[in-house]
Amino acid sequence: MLGGFMETLKKDWLALVLISVLICGITLNVRAEEKSGRSGYIEPKLVFPVISDVHIKETGTLDLRTFQHALTQLNEQAPKQDAFVVVGDLADTGALKEYDRFFSIYNQNKQPQAVSLFTIGNHEYRDSVTNQQAQQRFLSKTKMKALYFHQVIKGYHFIMLGTESRLTAGDYSVKQINWLAEQLKIAKRDDPKKPIFVFIHQPINNTLYGKNRWGIEVNEQLLYNTLKPYPQVITFSGHTHHPLDDPRTIFQRDFTSLATSSVRYIWPGAGYLQGELPPGYRDVSQGLLVEVYNRKVVVKRRDFHANKWTGEAWEINIPADAKKFHYTNERDLVKPIFLPSSTISVIQEKASSNQLYIQFTQAVDNLMVHSYRITVKNKETGEVVKTYNAFSQYYSDPVPDVLSLPLSGLQPHTAYQIEVAAVDAFDNQSDQKLIIEGSTK
Repeated sequence: MLGGFMETLKKDWLALVLISVLICGITLNVRAEEKSGRSGYIEPKLVFPVISDVHIKETGTLDLRTFQHALTQLNEQAPKQDAFVVVGDLADTGALKEYDRFFSIYNQNKQPQAVSLFTIGNHEYRDSVTNQQAQQRFLSKTKMKALYFHQVIKGYHFIMLGTESRLTAGDYSVKQINWLAEQLKIAKRDDPKKPIFVFIHQPINNTLYGKNRWGIEVNEQLLYNTLKPYPQVITFSGHTHHPLDDPRTIFQRDFTSLATSSVRYIWPGAGYLQGELPPGYRDVSQGLLVEVYNRKVVVKRRDFHANKWTGEAWEINIPADAKKFHYTNERDLVKPIFLPSSTISVIQEKASSNQLYIQFTQAVDNLMVHSYRITVKNKETGEVVKTYNAFSQYYSDPVPDVLSLPLSGLQPHTAYQIEVAAVDAFDNQSDQKLIIEGSTK
């Protein structure tokens, strides 16, 4: 989702020189299509897609169309799948009709040799009176052997976990976690070098985006400590709807954690000018395709809405060594920069007594410009009167080269100085700031 950034760079030779000095040896992300089909890889030993949060409703067509697009593209990109995984929230409320509509699409598109693996999410509980009823309905409709179970496919271990109540944050009992501990021992004894795939609807806090309202609450620390001794574990979680374009959707500390985004819509975060659910949030649909080789697990991120890969594929080494993990919070210390040709202006015709509109050229970064910190000062006193955060709209296709943003809550007939700094996903802030002055009416 780099939009017109590459084109802008081509036009600005001075910027290319600056970037080559500042970001030595680090290249801008490009789409996988631009890399000659990743022909450097041999035939994978194991292939499986992972999607989540399909949220099929009882009525309507958009949810079915979106799901169909995802399955069609995954079949095109991976015509020989060994498994197909959905990490929870197949249905929007868990109603019987929603399951029926889900499987009317899934069964028509599923590859016959692929093993279907589903975990239960919190949305599967919403239509039932009791937790037990919801679980029985899930098992009956999906034909899974249990709420949590362990399956070996082509010599690789798949461990499916299941949240045990309607609690949004996730409810994983001590009994289930103790069972997980035994399954991890079994998988390691089988082959200590192979990855162990663990699937769970809600993510563990302090992985991926970090601690937030979406992570597990019940027995979270016990679950983490159970996984901690196994660097070969790769967890896949849904629930958050965080866009896969954000590099924090993969994280490594004691093991590897991956987010799967959402087939249905995205939720990039709270506290930004565009809102928690920004314009176009329902248009973004994403998922993962996993390829396992002798020495690497390769995870490709798919934009179903754009029929393209997004960003570089993630590569996880086999055998795993926590001391050599790459996808840590310290992986990126490079600050975003504004190109010398960058501009900023106030859109005078949109100004009012309490609002100004600004327009500026987006910055560039070695990974991704996530957002902007905007500081508004009273021109006369120099006092900071407002601060704002705004997404770069990195989740859009294409990412716009120019952003136009409203700054509201200002005082009438007042002159302001506005400063804009670029911020990447790891909170590196640009040294340069775009500065402009403007007055409310």
